Amino acid sequence: MIRTPMLSTREEMRRDYDAIGVVHQAAFGRSAEAALVERLRDNGLIVVSMVAEMNDAIIGNVVFSALSIEPGATVAVALAPAAVLPPYQRLGIGTKLISAGLNLCRRRSVDAAIVLGDPQYYQRFGFSSALTSGLTSRYAGRHWMALELVPHALAGVAAVVAYPGAFTTVD
Repeated sequence: MIRTPMLSTREEMRRDYDAIGVVHQAAFGRSAEAALVERLRDNGLIVVSMVAEMNDAIIGNVVFSALSIEPGATVAVALAPAAVLPPYQRLGIGTKLISAGLNLCRRRSVDAAIVLGDPQYYQRFGFSSALTSGLTSRYAGRHWMALELVPHALAGVAAVVAYPGAFTTVD
């Protein structure tokens, strides 16, 4: 009997912290993103952190952390960082992680998610730079995109988006 590796996604647990750091270090080839996750966690800013697990090993992680949008009552998260161990990249694992994380954010009453990344990749989830047109941030540009998790959550919103200080050390 041949066993096919089973991939599952779930929320992170304390026992996953070291493995999550290893995933980010391996995927990015540096420690900045792993350190970012630790700072976000230490500051209580993580809204959702999903892991991909295969054969009881963590092979991917995506983090959604709280953002400040002023003025306004919009509840938003930053999608960052997202990583999959190099041998498992380009197999759809990142897509599964992000989709699962976005669904959990919706259930947790998050209005919008914002990402700084490759438009071609993130548009598949519905992210659009047009949705950030009323928002101001140091990251503004075509790679800065938003996704409304609640329909029309960003319609008519004119606000400044402030990322937590934990992001300032990641270039």
